Amino acid sequence: MQNSNVKRIIGFGLILDIIILDQLTKWWVLEYVLKPVAAPGAQSLGPIEWITTMPLRLPNVSVEVLPFFNMTMVWNQGVSFGLFQSGDPMPLIVMACIISIFFGVWLARTDTWAQAIPLGMIIGGALGNVVDRLRFGAVADFLDFHIAGWHYPAFNIADSCITLGIAFLIFDGIVLEPKRKRINITV
Repeated sequence: MQNSNVKRIIGFGLILDIIILDQLTKWWVLEYVLKPVAAPGAQSLGPIEWITTMPLRLPNVSVEVLPFFNMTMVWNQGVSFGLFQSGDPMPLIVMACIISIFFGVWLARTDTWAQAIPLGMIIGGALGNVVDRLRFGAVADFLDFHIAGWHYPAFNIADSCITLGIAFLIFDGIVLEPKRKRINITV
């Protein structure tokens, strides 16, 4: 198998891995960290039951983990960092799917690790959040970092993958791509 095909297969595999990791972390945090605070005495669901049924949509609750970090339930009806809040999740679902298709085509054509991995991260993160929008009408965010009363907007694993993937793609475009072009010209 050609090296470029391996990169693409790993990139596409990463999409599924990130969706699974994202949903598992959301299940665990919502069911075992936040649900006992939001609904004391409520039965926590197992992962299969959580996926196959409609779990309780928790209210905004918070659990202090460290002096600078909380697990805080936030239902994000907008895009990253709660921008463009909307009551209807369908436009955001459609937009995320269209962007994922665009990046999927790019991933199918790439031959570099510096693009395959970040593209897989972005698509996996976007689709992980699409799953939430389809199930809950909003994205479950819960990682809450803060210092001196200032809170960074709550986020989740999918958001982290999208942000890091975009940062890696920018780094690739600014730093690595020019180096690849220089090497190809001089070789």
